[in-house]
Amino acid sequence: MRKHHVAEIRIRVANDRPLNAHGSFVLYWMIASRRPTFNFALDRAIEWAEELRKPVVILEALRNGYEWASDRIHKFVLEGMSENTAQFENTPALYYPYVEIKKDEGKGLLRALAERACLVVTDDFPCFFLPHMLASAAKQVPVRMEVLDSNGLLPLRASKEAFPTAYAFRRFLQKELPAHLFDFPKANPFANADLPKIRKLPEEITKQWPAASPDLLRGDADQLAKIPIDHSVYPVVIQGGCKSAEKRLNHFVAEKLAAYGEARNEPEKDASSGLSPYLHFGHISAHQLFHAVAAAEKWTPKRVAVPATGSREGWWGMSQDAESFLDEAITWRELGYHFCQHQKNYASYDSLPGWALKTLNEHARDERANIYTLQEFEAAVTHDALWNAAQIQLLTEGRIHNYMRMVWGKKILEWSKSPQEALHTMTHLNNKYALDGRDPNSYSGIFWCLGRFDRPWGPERPIFGTVRYMSSENTARKFNVKAYIKKYSQPESKEAQNTLPFVE
Repeated sequence: MRKHHVAEIRIRVANDRPLNAHGSFVLYWMIASRRPTFNFALDRAIEWAEELRKPVVILEALRNGYEWASDRIHKFVLEGMSENTAQFENTPALYYPYVEIKKDEGKGLLRALAERACLVVTDDFPCFFLPHMLASAAKQVPVRMEVLDSNGLLPLRASKEAFPTAYAFRRFLQKELPAHLFDFPKANPFANADLPKIRKLPEEITKQWPAASPDLLRGDADQLAKIPIDHSVYPVVIQGGCKSAEKRLNHFVAEKLAAYGEARNEPEKDASSGLSPYLHFGHISAHQLFHAVAAAEKWTPKRVAVPATGSREGWWGMSQDAESFLDEAITWRELGYHFCQHQKNYASYDSLPGWALKTLNEHARDERANIYTLQEFEAAVTHDALWNAAQIQLLTEGRIHNYMRMVWGKKILEWSKSPQEALHTMTHLNNKYALDGRDPNSYSGIFWCLGRFDRPWGPERPIFGTVRYMSSENTARKFNVKAYIKKYSQPESKEAQNTLPFVE
C-alpha cells in the first residue's frame, strides 16, 4: 500500500483468504466503531480503496437475535445509524444501513457483499457476542478480512496479559502509552481522499436485503413493534448517534470537567460525562474524548511525565480534574478491555482472583439478614430506599450514578443466596437495562463488586469475607442522598407504576 496511516499493531488479519484486486469495492463492515470520524477501521478501508482505486461501501447492520435485545438498545443504535446516514451522505462512500426485521433474515448479506468486494475491513471488540461473530464471519467470507482495533488509546495487542489491578495496568500505561499518542485516527477521514464513487449496490442484494427506511432508523414505536425483541424495556431520553455524542462531550468539557474530581461521587450532582453509552456503541471514540480534553487543557504529547509509578495523578501533565477524569475514561476503561482481550472467561465467576474466590466461598453459607429474588431486585422492592433508587434510575434512565452503581452491586452480593447468584443478578439487570451494558467496562464494574481489580480488605466480615464492603448507611453519611432518593422513588399511583418496566 502507498500510505500506512494505520499502525500495524492495530491490524489483525482474520483469515488466510486472498485479496481480490478485481472486486468492485472495498467493504467496511461497521459493527463496533459505529461512527464516521476518529475510526481506524474507516481509515484503513479508505487506504485500501485509494491503493486499489476502488470505491468504499460501508455496511452497518443491526441484528435482532442477540441476548437482551430490546426497544431501548435498538432505538439507541438506530438513532446512531440515522445520524450516520446523514454524515456519510456527502462523502464518496456508499453507506448501507440494514436492520433485521425477522429473525435471521439478514443471514447471507455479508457474504453476498464480500463476494463482490476486494476485501472486508471490520471492527475489533473483545466482548459480548462479537468475537464469536467475527470468527464465524472470517471463515465464511471468500476474501481477505482485516479486523481493526479502535477500542482505546492503547492498542489491545500492546499488552500480553490481563492485569490484576488498575495500579498494575496504570504503570504499564505510563511506560507504553506515550509511544502511541502520536498515532491517532483521522478526525476527517475523507479529507483529501481520492476515491471513485459507487452509486448503488446490485439489485439482487438490495431486493433481498433492503436498506432500512428513515422511519425505521428513527426508532419509531410502530417500527420497533415489528421486530422480535423485548418491548418491555422501553427507550430512554438519551439519544444515540455521533452528533449527539459530540454535543455531550463538548458540554462536559466546557461545563463539568473543571469540577469533576470533587463532584463525580456525589449522587445528587450530575457530574459524570454521560459518554459511556456512546463509547460502548462506538458513536464516539476514546481518541475523540481524549482530543477534546487535551485541547481544553492546551496539552501536547510532549507534556506527558512518564515515571512509571502507577500514580493516578501527575503523569499526564494536566489539571487534577482532567487527570481524575482520564483515570476513569482511559485507565479503568481500557483495563477492562485488555482483561477481556486476554481472559476469554471474563464473564465467569471462576475468573475472579484466587483470594476473592477463596474468601467468598468460605462465606457462601453465611446467614443473610435479607434475601431477594431476581424479580424482587428487578422491581426495586427491597427494604433499602437508597438501593431502590439506584435500581429505579437503571430502569427508567438506562444508567446508574457512578458511585451508586458500586453500592448497588455490593448490596446485591449481600442480599443474594450465593455470590454466584449475585453475579447472575448483576449481569442480567445491567445488561438488560443499562445502555452501556454488555461492555468490558461494565463487566469490570460488576466483577469489581466481587473483588476483581481490588485487594483483600479487613476486617473480615460475614458474606463478604475480605472483599471490600460498602453500605447504604455509609454512603448516606458521606454524601447527601435525600434528593436522589426522592427523585428515584417508587411512583405512588398504580398508573404511574405501570409505566416502569417491572417484572409482573
